[in-house]
Amino acid sequence: MKALVTGASRGIGRAIAVGLAEDGAEVVGVHYAANRAAASETAALVAAAGAKAVLVEASLNVDGVVGARRIAAEWEGDLDVLVNNAGIDARQPFGEVDEEKYRRIIEINLTAPLFLTQELAPRLRDGGRIVNITTGYTRIAAPTHPAYAAAKAGVNNLGLALAPVFGPRGITVNAVMPGIIDTDMNADWLPEGRAEAAAYSVFNRVGTPADVALVVRYLASDAGRWVTGQVIDATGGSAL
Repeated sequence: MKALVTGASRGIGRAIAVGLAEDGAEVVGVHYAANRAAASETAALVAAAGAKAVLVEASLNVDGVVGARRIAAEWEGDLDVLVNNAGIDARQPFGEVDEEKYRRIIEINLTAPLFLTQELAPRLRDGGRIVNITTGYTRIAAPTHPAYAAAKAGVNNLGLALAPVFGPRGITVNAVMPGIIDTDMNADWLPEGRAEAAAYSVFNRVGTPADVALVVRYLASDAGRWVTGQVIDATGGSAL
């Protein structure tokens, strides 16, 4: 199995990359935008888990189409599993949304996954997997993150639209929807707000990257072959 994980230098992406290596992937592509040191740490963990790690550098920040095509150009050969994980969050209430940040959110979270999937589709092997990482904000109202929630909702529906396209080839397309996860993305507020964050989940704890990675690993495995066009809630039962 050959897998490519975007945004794999840290957090959820790193956990997914390492998890796929543990599940027997021969090659795992570790995409990153700028932090080569962090990506190299992921690569070392992937190698320790038994897979060959391939670093793929490409910024999606300015133009998601250009970034997607660069990733595809750097990837050599065929592919079995594509995980569109790269994304940025931005706390910006509706009245404060500005054009520059909005464009960045759309380019990285929605445009790039669409065009990367398009670029790599011819090389995705029959029976392969496409997994898009979105957010629980597409189920739970997020007035502080309207642009981010809208972009990720688009990704959810992108997966639904593509499932019939890839179905004849035995390729599944699904989305995984994390809740509050202990990652760098939440590092600016989570230490002080951990108790409140934990209370959102019925398990009364904050999620970990491994919690989300386990869901992706299931979808990427043979056990997930009959699941497609779905949005899997991995929020730990948040706001139920």
